[in-house]
Amino acid sequence: MADIQTVGIVGAGQMGNGIAHVFALAGYDVLLNDISQTSLDKAIATIDKNLERQVSRGKIGPEVKAAALARIRTTLTLSDLGKTDLIIEAATERETVKQAIFADLLPHLKPSTILTSNTSSISITRLASRTDRPEKFMGFHFMNPVPVMQLVELIRGIATDQDTWDSLHGVVKKLGKTAASAEDFPAFIVNRILMPMINEAVYTLYEGVGSVKSIDESLKLGANHPMGPLELADFIGLDTCLAIMNVLHDGLADTKYRPCPLLTKYVEAGWLGRKTQRGFYDYRGEVPVPTR
Repeated sequence: MADIQTVGIVGAGQMGNGIAHVFALAGYDVLLNDISQTSLDKAIATIDKNLERQVSRGKIGPEVKAAALARIRTTLTLSDLGKTDLIIEAATERETVKQAIFADLLPHLKPSTILTSNTSSISITRLASRTDRPEKFMGFHFMNPVPVMQLVELIRGIATDQDTWDSLHGVVKKLGKTAASAEDFPAFIVNRILMPMINEAVYTLYEGVGSVKSIDESLKLGANHPMGPLELADFIGLDTCLAIMNVLHDGLADTKYRPCPLLTKYVEAGWLGRKTQRGFYDYRGEVPVPTR
């Protein structure tokens, strides 16, 4: 198994900062990259706040928090990540963006560096085929919010070798999380099941079967879900939900995965959920208010 001590993370957004948090807490040296210094500064502030929450709840001590923060460095220069043992791409869920990132990284990598993507739906085999090391490439899919959620999906591409899988399985154990092995088919396990449910909830709204409030209350109280599907969609990001549904629809060619036109309309409006303050709920006031 590869000896992984240093980790490079591409993308300092919601997923990237959470991944940096758990790796630093587990003792890894982390180099966090983004194209925006503002995003990097915001990520460090978020990590600091989330670590402090763990301190206040007695889960870690102040000295553990300080040590974790000290292990995280940031950079605007993507090539700086080439010296790390493991790279996790956590950029936006667009294949062209991910391919461009890996293309820019390739000339700077150590021969032993393992490449991974935190993609929630895109083909690992196809991403790996554009690199010089498809045998050292895997899907490494964390759940959101990363510090809280216990599952990590490990997805082999068709060329992924056993040593790479074993190495990442060992990393997941060191992080204190649980690995689920998934085959490389559109959306893997969690989103293959979750996103059609969310999409069906949007269809239920679109067809007037129920309101935002009644749909969410029905699933929370009738199926014991901790969040309603529309509330969850807002939390994930409606653009991400739509992107995953498009991957499922294109990749499996089955009409049951057709994205709801209402979901498309919300994304076209720029109402993407919590991150834009409006989605199926309006978050600009003290209490979220349904928008339909």
